[in-house]
Amino acid sequence: MQKSNYIIEVQNVSKHFGDKIALDNINLNVKKGEFVTILGPSGCGKTTLLRLIAGFQTTSEGQIKISGNEITQTPPHLRPVNTVFQKYALFPHLNVFDNIAFGLKLKKTPEPVIEKKVKSALKMVGMTDYEYRDVDSLSGGQQQRVAIARAIVNEPEVLLLDEPLAALDLKMRKDMQMELKEMHQKLGITFVYVTHDQEEALTLSDTIVVMSEGRIQQIGTPMDIYNEPINSFVADFIGESNILNGTMVKDEKVAFAGHEFDCVDKGFGENVPVDVVIRPEDIYIFDPQDAAQLNGVVTSCIFKGVHFEMLVQTDQGYELMVQDYHSFEAGRRVGLLVKPFDIHVMKKERTCNTFEGEMIDANHVEFLGEKFECLPQDGIESGDKVNVEVDFKNVILQDNEEDGVLSGDVNFILYKGNHYHLTVGTDYGEDIYVDTNDVWDNGDCVGITISPEHIRINKL
Repeated sequence: MQKSNYIIEVQNVSKHFGDKIALDNINLNVKKGEFVTILGPSGCGKTTLLRLIAGFQTTSEGQIKISGNEITQTPPHLRPVNTVFQKYALFPHLNVFDNIAFGLKLKKTPEPVIEKKVKSALKMVGMTDYEYRDVDSLSGGQQQRVAIARAIVNEPEVLLLDEPLAALDLKMRKDMQMELKEMHQKLGITFVYVTHDQEEALTLSDTIVVMSEGRIQQIGTPMDIYNEPINSFVADFIGESNILNGTMVKDEKVAFAGHEFDCVDKGFGENVPVDVVIRPEDIYIFDPQDAAQLNGVVTSCIFKGVHFEMLVQTDQGYELMVQDYHSFEAGRRVGLLVKPFDIHVMKKERTCNTFEGEMIDANHVEFLGEKFECLPQDGIESGDKVNVEVDFKNVILQDNEEDGVLSGDVNFILYKGNHYHLTVGTDYGEDIYVDTNDVWDNGDCVGITISPEHIRINKL
């Protein structure tokens, strides 16, 4: 039997909580000694995945292997992993030494060995003189160090860290990030780290796993994830981005924001709708001149510590974020330029809403669990299964849920330069996508309507 090159193998793993799908067919391989960060917004399934690897929960489908051994149903204490929690989970009645030694004592490790291992772990986390201190007398950063020492003293093959720095202040978090990176290099064991902090993931990781709504969106190095995002969710979630609708005119030529640009991308075809990503630091800003590809007016300028962040309203009606070491004050007219290799072109995940439905009668079609009025359809009869298409711009959102044919919740908002692209989770359980100039917030409850003339129907 061939030995696996991976210390952790997550194969076709799904996790359901009642009707809710927390993880949907996850596949992930982690190399020995790697620092892997699972990154995503709240509710994306990252902590659930970590808990499945730790053994605190069991999979609904699929299997997990560690060091080639299938451990899907193995209890936590028999897995070669240790977990560091966000809230530390230290024993308040034990001092620092006894907290760290707790796991070793359970294993009936000889006292001289315990003392040697605990002191070594304390040295590793910079807490050498604290072994007899009461844990309640320690700062948050010190308690986190003790929690990490307690985990590494057992010499696990894998260390799992569930947002371990979330409770610390900004400066302490930055300091601990550097210490964790050093610890990982010294220990040589595999770290699997969960966070929603993009900067933390970029700082710490060998590999980043970006998750959204129970699915893995992209796996790659920090540079790959930042410079070559696979879709608009990743581009928007990792750092600041200008994400715009574009058209791939031909190889190495893309049109967006009312202008044609040279780029380095090929193989998309001709006159194909695409998404275009430009990082704010990759836009050159200067006083208006002939070299400018776009011209506009600065609407805001904010000093961010190492650079100025400016919003520019272009003459074509697009708002772009620009980051530069020089400030251009609000109201000032400027020129903008983007070089070909700083333009990242992505395939569109979808170009319109598409649903399966059924004709009710000549003037009504059912989809998303509701009956919508439509225009009469030639050659399509009652009871026929149909494909329904609706353009993003033709979905209308109402403030009151009762005013819509169906209702839902706004769960993702993407600014596209001159409009917002929303993902609305419907009560039917399927998403609908909306282009709008109206401002909505994540979590807003909305009514959804579609005019009959905007519903396109094709027989399946």
